[in-house]
Amino acid sequence: MIWLTWRQHRRQALFTLAALGVLAAIMVPTGLAMHAKYDSLGLAACRAALGSASTVTQTDAVARCESLGHQFQQQFNGMVFVAVLFVVLPVLVGVFFGAPLVAREVEQGTHRLVWTQGVSRLRWALAKFGLVGAITGVLAVGYALGVSWWFQPLVSASTGRLTYLSFDVQGVVPIAYTLFALALGVFAGTFWRKVLPAMGIALVGFAAVRVAIEVLARPRYLPARTLTFSPSGNQTPNPASGDWVMSQGVRDAAGELVLPDAQIGPCPPSGGCGDGGGAGPGAYNWLQYQPGDRFWTFQGIETGIFVLLTAALVYFALRRLRTLA
Repeated sequence: MIWLTWRQHRRQALFTLAALGVLAAIMVPTGLAMHAKYDSLGLAACRAALGSASTVTQTDAVARCESLGHQFQQQFNGMVFVAVLFVVLPVLVGVFFGAPLVAREVEQGTHRLVWTQGVSRLRWALAKFGLVGAITGVLAVGYALGVSWWFQPLVSASTGRLTYLSFDVQGVVPIAYTLFALALGVFAGTFWRKVLPAMGIALVGFAAVRVAIEVLARPRYLPARTLTFSPSGNQTPNPASGDWVMSQGVRDAAGELVLPDAQIGPCPPSGGCGDGGGAGPGAYNWLQYQPGDRFWTFQGIETGIFVLLTAALVYFALRRLRTLA
């Protein structure tokens, strides 16, 4: 069964390896260029000196570090569009590998031939799911490691690893996304027994689950923290903290948000901010954020969610196979 499954899917595997080779040809030179520029600007030392605290004292060193970060982003900001492609890759696995895995066999009726040759449905399914899943897992690990290395300088020079897009292409969650997409495609193929509908369901289902978890669940994995600081002081958010700022603004003395998505100060000692930038006396800056040091905790939580969803989809796919005629 393993040899038969390999012969059936070797063309897809070879095309996938070729596509990854093309991506590597893009990632390696651009990644080396970004790492070299990041080091030559001294961003690593600059951000290390700022530490990981949520706020720092506004100094020339902070301003210089922010300026270097902006300079780096201006040169390599176009790489963000390449990163969007990496977000899409897992769903392509589900659409082109997972959905046809069972649906094509059922649509063409070739599954009956195998089942009449002394091969049980369970053994047939485990061989196909196991081999394709193992190959997908190995490729996903290589893809995740490569993208994390490639994207690291751009993430470090900007808003950190917890923000949208940055979180999705780094760490271990890309592996979980890929295996989930594969399992979703397989399940869709057992339910809608034609290839094209199964591919469409895998695509829509993956997008719906990813958006729901990213927008609704991820910000609530752990309670967000709140930070307030006076505009008349010399404190400012630390650009090197990697904190995920989910909401910010200026609140008046009564605690009402009067200037959303804004910050006032630090003000000079002479009182150059006047009445608090229009917010009145007693106004203060307010942030709601997830600390940057929660990156691996969030990675573990989200990976666990998608691993459980993957296991559930494989289980239900195996149950569905029992009803196939």
